[in-house]
Amino acid sequence: MVEDRARSTKGFSSFPAYEWPEGKQSAVLLSVDVDAIAPYLWEHRDGVPDRLARLEIRRFGLRSGLGRLLDLFDRYRVKASFYVPAVVAEFDPDLLPALLAAGHEIGLHGYFHELVRDIREDEFRAALDSSLELFERQTGRLPVGFRSPAWEMTPQMLAEIKARGLAYDSSLMGFDHPYDIDGVVEIPVQWALDDAIFYKFEGSGNERWAPVSGSAVLEDWLAEWRALHRFGGLFTLTVHDWISGRAQRIAKLEKLLEAMTAETGTWIATGAEIARHHASSVNSGRFSVASAIPAAIGARRFGARP
Repeated sequence: MVEDRARSTKGFSSFPAYEWPEGKQSAVLLSVDVDAIAPYLWEHRDGVPDRLARLEIRRFGLRSGLGRLLDLFDRYRVKASFYVPAVVAEFDPDLLPALLAAGHEIGLHGYFHELVRDIREDEFRAALDSSLELFERQTGRLPVGFRSPAWEMTPQMLAEIKARGLAYDSSLMGFDHPYDIDGVVEIPVQWALDDAIFYKFEGSGNERWAPVSGSAVLEDWLAEWRALHRFGGLFTLTVHDWISGRAQRIAKLEKLLEAMTAETGTWIATGAEIARHHASSVNSGRFSVASAIPAAIGARRFGARP
């Protein structure tokens, strides 16, 4: 019989099983990245072309898709975490207060959805501080979570997040349950649970394939959730309002939530709630790792000892 829970294995790193709140075997984080047109503006930061197609595709999210997602979550009585680039909230000052009023969490997601490869460390600090200031000014409170655009992170970024007292980051994939990295609580994500990987198609010419069948995606997500439940892990679903707010995809999410909410052993919680549980439970410190960056291989010969 295969033992599903974590156990010591000779020759491998050993970690104990993750412990969820009493009566719960696994957890689910429903997250929405409200990118809107921010990535497009960042891509064209030196000059926006006078073309509408890609802008209108993304504008669908705030016009229709977001409302459908909020209605879906309300019908199933679940709360989600919404990660919003500050410029999106700047364009629509009612957005963040409305999400909070509906009982959901709001988290940081860059200022312009700026990519890590494109900015310096001082620019990251400025974007982080400006985002915090805008969120507090619009809502009267500071967010506690950060999610990096395109899910990239550096040790210095982790240090800046920690220095500002944020409760967690949600950008990395080192475990499939919460862990600590450089003293920051990490709520892991997973590419296979991101709708953009399967559905994103803007007609930009950069697409590598056509959108995947919604039925196939639903089948994969259900299989992943059931397996993670068996292993006692965290299922972090990441959707975008302009992508999964489309009619058929809302219908697929309904089927996913129908299954999840019927399983009483699964805890559906926001990122803030999960981070709070991790930090106050026996899990804190049990899954602690460092952001070790290896030395470059350089001219080292094959077989030579590092």
